[in-house]
Amino acid sequence: MAVRRELLRGLQRLDATTTVLQRARLANPLSGMWEASDLQWWWRRSRVTDDLALPVWFDEFGPVAAAGLTAWEETWQADVFVAPSIVNEQEVWVATLEAAAGHGGGALEVLLSENDTTLVELVIGSGFVTEDHDVSGTAWMDATALPLVTTVDGFSIVNRAAPSGRPHPMTARNGELVEQRLSQCSLYDPTFDLSVEDWDGALAGYALFWFDPITLVGQLEPMRVLDGYQRRGIARMLLSNGLDLLARKGARRLKVGFSSATARHLYLSSGFVQSSVDRHFTRSAQ
Repeated sequence: MAVRRELLRGLQRLDATTTVLQRARLANPLSGMWEASDLQWWWRRSRVTDDLALPVWFDEFGPVAAAGLTAWEETWQADVFVAPSIVNEQEVWVATLEAAAGHGGGALEVLLSENDTTLVELVIGSGFVTEDHDVSGTAWMDATALPLVTTVDGFSIVNRAAPSGRPHPMTARNGELVEQRLSQCSLYDPTFDLSVEDWDGALAGYALFWFDPITLVGQLEPMRVLDGYQRRGIARMLLSNGLDLLARKGARRLKVGFSSATARHLYLSSGFVQSSVDRHFTRSAQ
């Protein structure tokens, strides 16, 4: 099968990589770290890596692999996005490292499932190291196993489907353009962009749910309960209501990632089943 390689940037690369991740998920229901919605969530703020021309591979049906570089505050994240059995992971990994070296992004990091043995070996072989305590995980739930929808007295859930005149609840952490950037993403749906308010309209927490109509996977990313409102059931209220919305939309499987014991307990006690241990690998600037 003939495969060609192109250099793409910005939204064009985002859309192409979205297709790659959708094809990867359709090929394997559980393997791999990322959903297309993860990549679109990363688009929420402007980054120096947005305009990098990075390689994307195409077969006769469309995008099938892509190199990923995402600038965070102190590091760049390197990713290999591949639909199985078409493009070699090593080829994409080498191209990703070459792009990172050429643009001087400083330290690199990679987040991988321990189940992705091929990529783990490639990353370690390239000089990346991990620390045993730096552990996170991924969990899945069948949409037929939803937890009961919960409420908390004195609080209500609102979404961004109708104009409110209020700043987006994630503006403080992600900048004034967060809603504009999210609206550029093909999988963003403002009816799944939830927040919790008290009777006075004060923000207590928020969560963003994503539905992928191609893979029928629903995902939560991110969720946050503000200081002063924690340990009142707000997180469980957001989670249960959002999962219910995803199932009603047509999601068949639900996914969440976690990086703390508190989050892990919330998700597993709500019916999610952990499928992998995920680790951060880092390499200093070279």
